Amino acid sequence: MKKVSKVFYITLALVAISVILGAVFPNAVKLITGNIKEFVATSFGWYYMLLMSVMVLLSIILAVSPYGKVRLGRDDERPDFSTPTWIAMLFSAGMGIGLVFYGAAEPISHYVTNAPFSKEGSPEAFKEGLSASYFHWGLHVWAMYAMVALSLAYFQFRKQEPGLISATLKPLFGDKMNGPLGVLIDVLAVFATVFGVATTLGFGATQINGGLSHLFGIEVGFKSQFIIIAVVTILFLISAWSGIGKGIKYLSNTNMVLAVLLLIVVLVVGPTLLILNMFTETFGLYMQDFLKMSFRTAPLEGDNRGWLDGWTIFYWAWWISWAPFVGMFIARVSRGRTIRSFITGVLVIPTLFVSIWFAVFGTTAGHIQDSGVDLSQYATELVLFNMFDQMPLSTVLSIIAILLIGSFFITSADSATFVLGMQTTKGSLIPPAQVKIIWGIAQSAVALILLYIGGLTAIQNTIIAAALPFSFVMILMIIALFKALANEEDVAELKKK
Repeated sequence: MKKVSKVFYITLALVAISVILGAVFPNAVKLITGNIKEFVATSFGWYYMLLMSVMVLLSIILAVSPYGKVRLGRDDERPDFSTPTWIAMLFSAGMGIGLVFYGAAEPISHYVTNAPFSKEGSPEAFKEGLSASYFHWGLHVWAMYAMVALSLAYFQFRKQEPGLISATLKPLFGDKMNGPLGVLIDVLAVFATVFGVATTLGFGATQINGGLSHLFGIEVGFKSQFIIIAVVTILFLISAWSGIGKGIKYLSNTNMVLAVLLLIVVLVVGPTLLILNMFTETFGLYMQDFLKMSFRTAPLEGDNRGWLDGWTIFYWAWWISWAPFVGMFIARVSRGRTIRSFITGVLVIPTLFVSIWFAVFGTTAGHIQDSGVDLSQYATELVLFNMFDQMPLSTVLSIIAILLIGSFFITSADSATFVLGMQTTKGSLIPPAQVKIIWGIAQSAVALILLYIGGLTAIQNTIIAAALPFSFVMILMIIALFKALANEEDVAELKKK
């Protein structure tokens, strides 16, 4: 493995130490991560809220500014992938498993068990549950992804820098990024990526386990989840071996077909008219309350700070921990696009799709809840399958959902191994297959350890703790991007003169 950098060995050692400590001292690790999560959520909640809101503002400014005409590559380059394939790829990497995991469960939780503002079980809570879901999965998330990906794509394809997080900071730190400081930045990005993706693999394994248990009576527990992760690991390593132009591309398109199929079937066999009405009104609420939700910190007693920490802060941290991976992947598949078309595509299309997704699944779940079937009593990973039980074609819907989770599982892990390979081979656009396999196994090992030491609680704690350090790097990346764009404009003015 001649291409590997110091980042590979350092980060792999840190991941190995984390896995060993989790296996040997599970209770201690669970306690420590819980304390860190509590501290970060309580002390830095305001920071996460401001940071994500600033990302939305900056992305809009860039899209409408003269910088929007700048192309991510040479001026005569055109996109490598068609727009439908590009959207499918960025979407599959961005949040695939999570949509299936939380599509019905999150709105039901906001509606029945822990409403953000209104009385649980009220019509207002039903609507707020949907608009809160749009907020957690909508513009803020994709604006943050867009800014990180834009910085990476600009420096890699416009300035011919290696595809590394550290390379984006050269306008601020110069050649220092070629030394120990650059290595530290890249290690931080790779470490955050491993734990961010492992989190999602853990969610996917628990939901596949829940679906198989619901359909076929397979035992729910760590043993079953171990087998599921082992099987899926083999599948995504085969895909990773084939490369980005084959495995990831075809799987991403498959994901979108399955997701749209499931969405349409639920829309048709579910309460169609109610779904359409609820989407129209709750999307309006999302737009209307956008600023209020963006800056809400619940500072006073009685403001329901627990809900904010458990949902919004958790989500913002989760998305930030995914930013190195998703940003790098989106950058890799976006070569040749202008900044304006890039930002517009990354912000608008996914936001609309996830809002429709939550409207369809959340409204259907709420309708079934109101009919007398208590979906809120089930574990998060089982809400979807118990909702399907109350609908026509329930077995078919459950099978499609399991296939979709598995396909998203493979694509997310596959994309992550590709990005981790890039980050640890000095930015190589075609990382060696051996490196991708090592990172694939490492991700699966971390996912298993997180499930072993405490299931979803340990996973959530780890996300919030891992995201904070990288968020500071993210701020520096944005500053460096604007500085480089300003320099490019100055050069263009000089040429005109």
